[in-house]
Amino acid sequence: MSSTNTLKALMPGDVQSDPARRAMLAEIDASCRVPVLFFVVSGLMWLLLGTLLALVASIKLHNPEFLAAWEWLTFGRVRPAHLNTVIYGFASQTGIGVTLWLMCRLCRVPFPAPGLTTVAALFWNLGLTIGVVGILVGDSTAIEWLELPRYSTPILFFSYALVAVWSVITFRLRRERHLYVSQWYLLAALLWFPWLYATAQIMLLIEPVRGVVQASVNWWFAHNVLGLWFTPIGLGAIYYFIPKVVGRPIHSYYLSVLGFWSLALFYNWNGLHHLIGGPMPAWMITVSVVASVMMLIPVITVAINHHFTMVGHFGKLRHSPTLRFIVFGAMAYTLTSLQGVANSLRSYSEIVHFTHHTVAHAHLGVYGFFTMVMFGSLYYIVPRITQREWPSLALISVHFWGCALGLILYVVPLSYGGILQGLGMNDASIPFLKVVEGTLPWLRIRTGAGLLLALGHVAFVVNLGWLLCRVFGPYRKPVVELFTETGTAAVTAK
Repeated sequence: MSSTNTLKALMPGDVQSDPARRAMLAEIDASCRVPVLFFVVSGLMWLLLGTLLALVASIKLHNPEFLAAWEWLTFGRVRPAHLNTVIYGFASQTGIGVTLWLMCRLCRVPFPAPGLTTVAALFWNLGLTIGVVGILVGDSTAIEWLELPRYSTPILFFSYALVAVWSVITFRLRRERHLYVSQWYLLAALLWFPWLYATAQIMLLIEPVRGVVQASVNWWFAHNVLGLWFTPIGLGAIYYFIPKVVGRPIHSYYLSVLGFWSLALFYNWNGLHHLIGGPMPAWMITVSVVASVMMLIPVITVAINHHFTMVGHFGKLRHSPTLRFIVFGAMAYTLTSLQGVANSLRSYSEIVHFTHHTVAHAHLGVYGFFTMVMFGSLYYIVPRITQREWPSLALISVHFWGCALGLILYVVPLSYGGILQGLGMNDASIPFLKVVEGTLPWLRIRTGAGLLLALGHVAFVVNLGWLLCRVFGPYRKPVVELFTETGTAAVTAK
């Protein structure tokens, strides 16, 4: 690849400011406006519901009598309802919205089917609503990450198929022939998710396999939803927005290639390390452990690439909400991946498995990495598709610090408490009830952390609602001018 082509492949090409290019980008943003906003707004509504359910479940862990008179709010129903509202309601919908916008921007074409995709989003929310209500009334499948009842999942799959097909068509119609790094990850995610979801549905619910094979399929799916669905979307967004905001190409094209293909090669094998100690063939567990350790390759290469792209530009974190959230998410990706490698080792797994340490690890990945990256992406995308600025810098600060401090307060104490819990359970001289009682302080801290996260979520939703509903005097000015005049994250307008 020539040096010119390499530069085009490394950096989004819409940094020029000529009128024709600005007009093209405005047309692209307008074509995405309705479906992207629908996915984002509905996703945030599910986030608020999921946050409420999470707080109920968290309180019940240290206060079992809380809402005990309501059978549809028992922990066994509230917890899977929370998981599915966050995973399929917020994370998946927000990820789809960000993916649609990024694909159109990188392909340099307007989105070809905004109306049909919006209908698909309606069906997605309909299927999820039916599924979450089904969980709360007792129709859960009792399979982790697949708790939605069988009568709701075909609606979700049909909806996703429409979105994925039109995203691929957008790529096929692209005007820009050079492929940016982000497109590799986004296209991979669009193709990997239906394979994961359909395979798990067939093997666990439609024609269930027998015995311990069910556990292996379940963890293959649960682990790869994060690694082959959310992770590619999150990394694709990071690879787009960091160069975009700081105004320089990705540090190394070759590290990008190595990071992508090593992720594709190794992550698919990771899930079975969650079954260490179970009645599984030893070779299967060993392969999973080896693949988990090999994940050091994509994790380290991605971390190096992102860090050296940011070198000399860390001062922009003070002014750019996009960069602030994105960099936090990139750091969380590195940390959760390293923690995942440690958790896959047999000696360490014997301590932390079946403890709250695993819960902290999952939240560091899904929330610390993916959710924070999505928040940062929305701070960049929403002003461009609405031609309106974010109305409140104070709410942006409340959002970031509420989520960042809430996550730290969640992950650090719960990880440490989980290690103590595991050591206690491995000590035959300590009664199990005493071990359970020892977790109560950490569980109360978890609830406090959840309240901080809820504060951040509410601040973001209020800011977005304010942006969408309030009529600003200068709101029809171009976003670049608007941000420069107000001093609000002007660097993100590059």
